[in-house]
Amino acid sequence: MRRALIAVAAVLGMMAPGAPGLAADPGLVAAAKKEGEVVWYTAFIVNQLARPVADAFEKKYGIKVKYVRANASDIALRITAEGRAGRAHSDVFDSTTGVAVLKKTGMVEKFLPPNIGHWPKEMVDPEGYWVAVNQFILAPAVNTSMASKEQWPKTWEDFLDPRWQGKIAWSTSLSSGGAPGFIATVLREYGEQKGMDLLQRLSKQKIININAAARRVTDQMIAGEYPLALQIFTNQPATSARQGAPVATLDVQPVTASLSGLSLTKGGPHPNAGKLFIEYLVSPEGQKIFAANDYIPASPDVEPADPSMRPDGKRLRAQYFNPEELELGLARWADIFNTLFK
Repeated sequence: MRRALIAVAAVLGMMAPGAPGLAADPGLVAAAKKEGEVVWYTAFIVNQLARPVADAFEKKYGIKVKYVRANASDIALRITAEGRAGRAHSDVFDSTTGVAVLKKTGMVEKFLPPNIGHWPKEMVDPEGYWVAVNQFILAPAVNTSMASKEQWPKTWEDFLDPRWQGKIAWSTSLSSGGAPGFIATVLREYGEQKGMDLLQRLSKQKIININAAARRVTDQMIAGEYPLALQIFTNQPATSARQGAPVATLDVQPVTASLSGLSLTKGGPHPNAGKLFIEYLVSPEGQKIFAANDYIPASPDVEPADPSMRPDGKRLRAQYFNPEELELGLARWADIFNTLFK
């Protein structure tokens, strides 16, 4: 009898709304299959994540995934324009920014999948409009063939060394992956007065401004155009280093952490397929696709390919910025960049 009760409890635990192994509702699956496709507006790199996710979802459910790749700001503009025209074309979208504006314009449907009840609170919108699918961790990096390990910066103050003047680059992209994201982290870590003092001193280092995404900064650093990059996605040098590139992430803390939130578009043509797609991406199966492609899963149940890349508050400390915080702060951080570094 005791064994039977334990077995029943285990089954009920697996069926609980927050349980990691919760299967998709059969009624939702049937409705999604009837719709036949899902349209996904995404900022993820196609070959690295969008295509693998689409292929896996199609194989599992037989539902076609049509993805449109654009940056976060362009996705927000496109959804806004379609909403004003009275016809949404997307069913789901991901974004590190943009969701706050879209919430205000009524273009986001409240939806949280039932299999995330045990997730950390910072990974879920308390208002119910988005759930994180991965963490983007941003940190400085070095071309290992251009600087000896003894020379590598270990603190932010080390970047003020005269030897690095004119030899540090970053992206000017108005995002967490560019200069504004770094500025945000410095101000939150040090406070307004000390943070601005550090930024003003850093501005005298003649930082190289790259008018492109952080991936371009990484590629140019690997090519030997400069030894240091100040703010790049840590998954990119990890992938490149495995392929033999002379690049390593620097152990300078805190790192910047932003979240890629996944949302359901209000009035989308395939709402059930959209909900099923969101549930799939946050499931252990979906999150393992992120991990396999060097992204850091949002789920606490799935480890990254390199567990050391995920902040734990001790070994690796991060300053987290959710989509709304990024969107609300970007204008000010961009103004600081324009004043000090342009």
